Amino acid sequence: MRLVGLTGGIASGKSTVSSLFKSAGVPVVDADIVARNVVQKGTGGWKKIVKAFGNDILLENGDIDRARLGQIVFTDPEKRKLLNRLLAPNISFGIFWEVLKLWANGCTVIVADIPLLFETKMDRWTNPVIVVWVDPKTQIERLMSRDGCSEEQAQNRINAQLALDWKKSEADIVINNSGSLDDTKEQFQEVLKQVSGPLTWKERMVSRDGLLSIVLCTTAGVLLAKKNLL
Repeated sequence: MRLVGLTGGIASGKSTVSSLFKSAGVPVVDADIVARNVVQKGTGGWKKIVKAFGNDILLENGDIDRARLGQIVFTDPEKRKLLNRLLAPNISFGIFWEVLKLWANGCTVIVADIPLLFETKMDRWTNPVIVVWVDPKTQIERLMSRDGCSEEQAQNRINAQLALDWKKSEADIVINNSGSLDDTKEQFQEVLKQVSGPLTWKERMVSRDGLLSIVLCTTAGVLLAKKNLL
């Protein structure tokens, strides 16, 4: 099995590339969806957040006010670290569980769409790592347009993350999303060819069918050895 890591920065266009993978029929595990699920009302993640941040971050129906919580953690580095520390185990397990289900269904190429791929050290479990990069000017303009925030607010949110240029330097594959959607789609087609290529022997061994073959061969060998000893 090939587990592809997909990451980027805020307003870099990672979600666009993630959608392109889905449209191409490649299964995607979305860490943002996992994160939303682990903080649903009444869950362990929900209880951790309420205990740490108080009832002020709850909506009237008891759900977490994600916008309010986002404002808090983006302006306070310590609280952002606290939130990541509280939820990291829940989110990591959720991602692992989703990957495991796809593996059990026989998927040989899976994309893990994880915004904090490097921050959570999950890049060591993925290969290759794809970073969706965008130039700083375009990133700020897109963030201001998308969220209706000021330039200062946009810059603060960008500064709250690892530098996108650093992520770019650590990537195996870079998609430059600074241009048009057609430009991104053209780059994506080349990336799709790369990640959809033949599996290495190591990747084949950890795929579902590869492990089943090993188990069957080992079992057959043991039975044959026992028969010869009788």
